[in-house]
Amino acid sequence: MPTTARPTDRMPAIPADRLTPAQLAASDAFFAARRTPVFGPFVPLLRSPDLMLRASDMGLYLRYDSVLPLSISEFAILIVAREWSQQIEWQIHHPIALKAGVDADVAQAIAEGRRPEGMSAEEAAVYAFSTELQRNKAVSDPTYAALVALYGEQGAIDLTGINGYYALLAMTMNVARTALPEGVAPPLPALIP
Repeated sequence: MPTTARPTDRMPAIPADRLTPAQLAASDAFFAARRTPVFGPFVPLLRSPDLMLRASDMGLYLRYDSVLPLSISEFAILIVAREWSQQIEWQIHHPIALKAGVDADVAQAIAEGRRPEGMSAEEAAVYAFSTELQRNKAVSDPTYAALVALYGEQGAIDLTGINGYYALLAMTMNVARTALPEGVAPPLPALIP
Protein backbone atom coordinates (compact mmCIF):
# COMPACT_ATOMS: atom_id res chain seq x y z
CA MET A 1 0.00 0.00 0.00
CA PRO A 2 1.47 3.41 -0.96
CA THR A 3 2.28 5.74 1.87
CA THR A 4 2.10 9.51 1.99
CA ALA A 5 4.72 9.74 4.73
CA ARG A 6 7.97 11.34 3.69
CA PRO A 7 11.19 9.41 4.23
CA THR A 8 13.56 10.76 6.82
CA ASP A 9 16.26 13.14 5.61
CA ARG A 10 19.42 11.02 5.87
CA MET A 11 21.82 13.95 5.69
CA PRO A 12 20.24 17.06 7.18
CA ALA A 13 22.17 20.25 7.72
CA ILE A 14 25.12 19.78 10.03
CA PRO A 15 24.86 22.01 13.12
CA ALA A 16 27.49 24.76 13.01
CA ASP A 17 29.15 23.53 16.20
CA ARG A 18 29.64 20.07 14.64
CA LEU A 19 31.28 21.17 11.38
CA THR A 20 34.83 19.97 10.86
CA PRO A 21 37.40 22.65 10.04
CA ALA A 22 37.29 21.55 6.38
CA GLN A 23 33.46 21.73 6.33
CA LEU A 24 33.51 25.15 7.96
CA ALA A 25 36.06 26.42 5.43
CA ALA A 26 33.99 24.97 2.57
CA SER A 27 30.81 26.58 3.94
CA ASP A 28 32.57 29.93 4.13
CA ALA A 29 33.94 29.56 0.58
CA PHE A 30 30.49 28.57 -0.69
CA PHE A 31 28.97 31.67 0.91
CA ALA A 32 31.70 33.89 -0.53
CA ALA A 33 31.10 32.54 -4.05
CA ARG A 34 27.30 32.37 -3.99
CA ARG A 35 26.28 34.93 -1.35
CA THR A 36 23.99 32.37 0.26
CA PRO A 37 24.50 29.69 2.90
CA VAL A 38 24.84 26.03 1.91
CA PHE A 39 21.42 24.86 0.66
CA GLY A 40 19.64 22.02 -1.14
CA PRO A 41 22.03 19.51 -2.70
CA PHE A 42 25.04 21.18 -1.13
CA VAL A 43 23.84 20.21 2.35
CA PRO A 44 24.60 16.50 1.82
CA LEU A 45 27.58 17.32 -0.43
CA LEU A 46 29.16 19.17 2.51
CA ARG A 47 30.03 15.72 3.89
CA SER A 48 32.76 15.84 1.22
CA PRO A 49 33.85 19.50 1.40
CA ASP A 50 36.19 19.48 -1.60
CA LEU A 51 33.60 17.74 -3.78
CA MET A 52 30.98 20.27 -2.69
CA LEU A 53 33.16 23.20 -3.68
CA ARG A 54 34.11 21.70 -7.03
CA ALA A 55 30.47 20.88 -7.73
CA SER A 56 29.49 24.42 -6.81
CA ASP A 57 32.07 25.86 -9.21
CA MET A 58 30.84 23.63 -12.02
CA GLY A 59 27.27 24.65 -11.30
CA LEU A 60 28.13 28.33 -11.44
CA TYR A 61 29.70 27.85 -14.87
CA LEU A 62 26.82 25.77 -16.22
CA ARG A 63 24.13 28.16 -14.92
CA TYR A 64 25.73 31.47 -15.83
CA ASP A 65 28.56 31.06 -18.31
CA SER A 66 27.70 28.22 -20.71
CA VAL A 67 26.97 29.01 -24.36
CA LEU A 68 23.34 28.02 -23.86
CA PRO A 69 20.70 30.68 -23.19
CA LEU A 70 19.30 30.66 -19.65
CA SER A 71 15.86 29.52 -20.83
CA ILE A 72 17.42 26.51 -22.56
CA SER A 73 19.60 25.65 -19.55
CA GLU A 74 16.63 25.84 -17.21
CA PHE A 75 14.52 23.81 -19.63
CA ALA A 76 17.17 21.07 -19.58
CA ILE A 77 17.35 21.20 -15.77
CA LEU A 78 13.59 20.56 -15.59
CA ILE A 79 14.04 17.51 -17.81
CA VAL A 80 16.76 16.15 -15.52
CA ALA A 81 14.71 16.86 -12.40
CA ARG A 82 11.79 14.94 -13.90
CA GLU A 83 13.96 12.04 -15.10
CA TRP A 84 15.31 11.64 -11.56
CA SER A 85 11.99 12.57 -9.84
CA GLN A 86 13.92 15.11 -7.83
CA GLN A 87 11.42 17.30 -6.00
CA ILE A 88 13.82 19.93 -4.64
CA GLU A 89 15.59 20.37 -7.97
CA TRP A 90 12.19 20.94 -9.58
CA GLN A 91 11.02 23.24 -6.79
CA ILE A 92 14.14 25.41 -7.17
CA HIS A 93 14.32 25.51 -10.96
CA HIS A 94 10.67 25.52 -12.05
CA PRO A 95 10.08 29.19 -11.14
CA ILE A 96 13.46 30.17 -12.62
CA ALA A 97 12.58 28.35 -15.86
CA LEU A 98 9.21 30.09 -16.12
CA LYS A 99 10.80 33.48 -15.46
CA ALA A 100 13.46 32.73 -18.11
CA GLY A 101 10.74 32.07 -20.70
CA VAL A 102 9.85 28.37 -20.55
CA ASP A 103 6.13 28.11 -21.25
CA ALA A 104 4.09 26.89 -18.27
CA ASP A 105 2.29 24.25 -20.39
CA VAL A 106 5.62 22.90 -21.62
CA ALA A 107 6.92 22.70 -18.05
CA GLN A 108 3.70 21.00 -16.93
CA ALA A 109 4.04 18.33 -19.63
CA ILE A 110 7.58 17.63 -18.45
CA ALA A 111 6.35 17.41 -14.85
CA GLU A 112 3.79 14.84 -15.98
CA GLY A 113 6.43 12.83 -17.85
CA ARG A 114 5.02 13.69 -21.29
CA ARG A 115 6.78 15.05 -24.37
CA PRO A 116 5.57 18.66 -24.48
CA GLU A 117 3.61 19.99 -27.42
CA GLY A 118 4.36 23.48 -28.64
CA MET A 119 8.10 23.45 -27.96
CA SER A 120 10.32 25.80 -29.92
CA ALA A 121 12.82 24.21 -32.33
CA GLU A 122 15.56 24.85 -29.75
CA GLU A 123 13.55 23.23 -26.95
CA ALA A 124 12.71 20.23 -29.16
CA ALA A 125 16.42 19.69 -29.90
CA VAL A 126 17.34 20.01 -26.22
CA TYR A 127 14.46 17.74 -25.19
CA ALA A 128 15.55 15.03 -27.64
CA PHE A 129 19.22 15.34 -26.62
CA SER A 130 18.54 15.35 -22.88
CA THR A 131 15.95 12.57 -22.82
CA GLU A 132 18.08 10.33 -25.04
CA LEU A 133 21.11 10.96 -22.86
CA GLN A 134 19.24 10.37 -19.60
CA ARG A 135 17.29 7.31 -20.78
CA ASN A 136 19.58 5.67 -23.36
CA LYS A 137 22.92 6.78 -21.89
CA ALA A 138 23.82 7.95 -25.43
CA VAL A 139 22.64 10.39 -28.11
CA SER A 140 21.81 9.38 -31.69
CA ASP A 141 23.56 10.96 -34.68
CA PRO A 142 20.49 12.94 -35.85
CA THR A 143 19.84 14.28 -32.35
CA TYR A 144 23.50 15.24 -31.92
CA ALA A 145 23.59 16.94 -35.34
CA ALA A 146 20.44 18.95 -34.57
CA LEU A 147 21.89 20.23 -31.30
CA VAL A 148 25.28 21.07 -32.83
CA ALA A 149 23.56 22.94 -35.67
CA LEU A 150 21.99 25.20 -33.05
CA TYR A 151 24.72 25.59 -30.43
CA GLY A 152 27.93 24.11 -31.86
CA GLU A 153 30.13 21.49 -30.29
CA GLN A 154 30.59 23.59 -27.16
CA GLY A 155 26.81 23.67 -26.80
CA ALA A 156 26.71 19.88 -27.02
CA ILE A 157 29.35 19.63 -24.30
CA ASP A 158 27.71 22.29 -22.13
CA LEU A 159 24.33 20.55 -22.45
CA THR A 160 25.96 17.23 -21.60
CA GLY A 161 27.48 18.96 -18.57
CA ILE A 162 24.09 20.31 -17.48
CA ASN A 163 22.58 16.84 -17.76
CA GLY A 164 25.43 15.25 -15.83
CA TYR A 165 25.73 17.95 -13.19
CA TYR A 166 22.03 18.10 -12.36
CA ALA A 167 21.86 14.30 -12.40
CA LEU A 168 24.70 14.33 -9.83
CA LEU A 169 22.75 16.77 -7.66
CA ALA A 170 19.55 14.74 -8.10
CA MET A 171 21.30 11.49 -7.22
CA THR A 172 22.88 13.13 -4.19
CA MET A 173 19.55 14.42 -2.90
CA ASN A 174 17.80 11.14 -3.68
CA VAL A 175 20.45 9.18 -1.76
CA ALA A 176 20.37 11.68 1.11
CA ARG A 177 16.57 11.90 0.99
CA THR A 178 16.91 15.65 1.18
CA ALA A 179 13.62 16.95 2.50
CA LEU A 180 11.52 19.69 1.00
CA PRO A 181 11.03 22.68 3.27
CA GLU A 182 8.38 22.16 5.93
CA GLY A 183 4.89 22.65 4.56
CA VAL A 184 5.90 22.33 0.87
CA ALA A 185 4.06 19.62 -1.02
CA PRO A 186 6.05 17.61 -3.57
CA PRO A 187 5.68 19.56 -6.84
CA LEU A 188 6.28 16.57 -9.16
CA PRO A 189 3.53 13.99 -9.50
CA ALA A 190 4.49 10.36 -9.19
CA LEU A 191 4.97 8.66 -12.54
CA ILE A 192 3.20 5.38 -13.11
CA PRO A 193 5.65 2.96 -14.77
